[in-house]
Amino acid sequence: MKQTKIISFVNHKGGVGKTTTTASVGSYLAQKGYHVLLADLDAQANLTLSLLKHPTDETIYDALTGKGELPIISITENLSLIPASEMLAMVDIELAGAISREKILDGLLKPIKYNYDFILLDCPPSLGLITLNAITACTDVIVPLIAEVLPFNGLKMINNFVNLIHNRLNNAAHISGILITRWESTNLSKTIESDLRKTVGNLVFATKIRKNVSVAEAPLEHRNIVEYAPKSNGAADYRAFTEELLQKLGYNG
Repeated sequence: MKQTKIISFVNHKGGVGKTTTTASVGSYLAQKGYHVLLADLDAQANLTLSLLKHPTDETIYDALTGKGELPIISITENLSLIPASEMLAMVDIELAGAISREKILDGLLKPIKYNYDFILLDCPPSLGLITLNAITACTDVIVPLIAEVLPFNGLKMINNFVNLIHNRLNNAAHISGILITRWESTNLSKTIESDLRKTVGNLVFATKIRKNVSVAEAPLEHRNIVEYAPKSNGAADYRAFTEELLQKLGYNG
């Protein structure tokens, strides 16, 4: 039975590129022939809105709360999506007393995960129950990070959270890498990057995602950067990052 990589894109800060990274990496992996499932775990449902032209009534909220099946929508031949809705904001409250509530997502993915080479989890900007579920279910954690002071300082909190889950719930969970996003060639960005690499070394991916208007425009057209602007800096950077990620995970590309 093949190994399925389940990757959580995690950061308790918003606006760092979790959704864009999930969509872009997923699209490149699918383009390379891998079978990929994206899961939108954010109540803002930006991943869902960026890939679906029409809303759907069935979302992951229903599955997490036991009100329905896990909905999987085909996007392209090799790419599928589990959509989200704003109702996800109620999950923490609704599941407050549920038994093994941190393992609900893991239980939902187990029957279907071997249908895919990669399952990419777009986590909400918090370290709450949904992110806890994602890290409990995953094999790898990637932290998209802007090269600014406050996001850098918050990295220790994320690391402690992942380590806690590793020790108590999922010994496969670990931070596989840190991806610098919205990169600009400023003295501040260069200083933060330098300090980050001195602190955690090779944990920081060599590839950086440059700030690029095409990356922001693509979701408005319900398309990923691969399709929307394949020659843009954003597309080139995510292509390079996907190749680096595959190498880091032990794939030949």
